[in-house]
Amino acid sequence: MHTSEIQMAFDDVFDQALVFHGFTDYMRDYDVFIYAIADPRTGIAPQNLRYRFTHCVRATVTSVLSPEIWKRSLDDRLLDHKLADDLEGYVWAVRWQALYPGMRLVTPSADAERWSADLDIPFHEAVIATNGHIVSLVFSDLTVNAVSPGDTPFVVSAD
Repeated sequence: MHTSEIQMAFDDVFDQALVFHGFTDYMRDYDVFIYAIADPRTGIAPQNLRYRFTHCVRATVTSVLSPEIWKRSLDDRLLDHKLADDLEGYVWAVRWQALYPGMRLVTPSADAERWSADLDIPFHEAVIATNGHIVSLVFSDLTVNAVSPGDTPFVVSAD
């Protein structure tokens, strides 16, 4: 996928829900699962999407929560909606993070340029920023697919 197509794919899911991310079971590619929903008035059905970052040579995940918020968010009851109601802290039980400010390509990227030169194929660097984490990836290509609930480690439904 060309750089402009990658950025368009990123823009398509701006401010949607990141529901799961991590290396594939074979540990080469990195998957980002997104629950995308349009304004209900459009009649467009929600979709579960898989963004697969192929040949991922670097994946770094960093929390954006401050130490103060982390300190208030250590209680395991924040993992369960029923138990988290009266607690202060980051409610992990929501099981998704807003893709805001979203995904963007880093250009220029010294890491991507080095990998491109070493492997003689294009590499890119992406930053995925949410309200809970920042994910930084160096990868060769991107594929985007709609996936069914059985094809994902975690899927959000409209129910």
